[in-house]
Amino acid sequence: MKMDRKKILIVDDDVYIGDMLEEILEKEGYQVLRAYSGTEASMILDKEEPHLMLLDLMLPGMKGEDLIEETRDVPVIVVSAKVDIDSKVELLMKGAEDYVTKPFDVKELLARIEVNLRRGAFAGKSSLLEAGDLRLDPGNHQVMVKDREVRLTKTEYAILKQLIINYPRIITKSVMLDLISGDTPDCTDSSLKVHVSNLRRKLAAADGKERIEAVWGIGFKLTRA
Repeated sequence: MKMDRKKILIVDDDVYIGDMLEEILEKEGYQVLRAYSGTEASMILDKEEPHLMLLDLMLPGMKGEDLIEETRDVPVIVVSAKVDIDSKVELLMKGAEDYVTKPFDVKELLARIEVNLRRGAFAGKSSLLEAGDLRLDPGNHQVMVKDREVRLTKTEYAILKQLIINYPRIITKSVMLDLISGDTPDCTDSSLKVHVSNLRRKLAAADGKERIEAVWGIGFKLTRA
């Protein structure tokens, strides 16, 4: 059993296939999230940071192809009955990491999952972001305060990433919204303050330190550790 309990999001409106995948993945030691439409998956991704997503294309609501373009930080393995080469090439060009055709061999799917998770973890090693004892690893979407992991929503993660990249400079509200718009297009000027407040609270809960300073009338910055 895998001790790190990687989290995988299954997006498939076929209940039978979804149940089967969930049972297989949980036996392998993975944590499993479920979504039955593209819209539901998008909502989950706004709150959770799975390490990988298994995505069907024929979904109610938002199509699988559109979800791939919206999902930038989570590796996607498409699991679909579409078999033509043009479809596979198009999806890979849009950002999918891999493509598995239904019906699939379970051993092959598990191997592809393992390879993509390992690839993501390796890529993260070269792009580690740090500010004092605060560390963000884009490879596995992990945020650490000293040796304690802090779980963030997708929007909070995007905000913290920009604060670390620009540390210790101030980021104005308008610039922050522009920087995170690709990852969190629904964040607005009115909701940004709430997201920053929640982020500040979660970071402070890790070791009692206030790490984000609101510069009145301008924007936000990380405090010097």
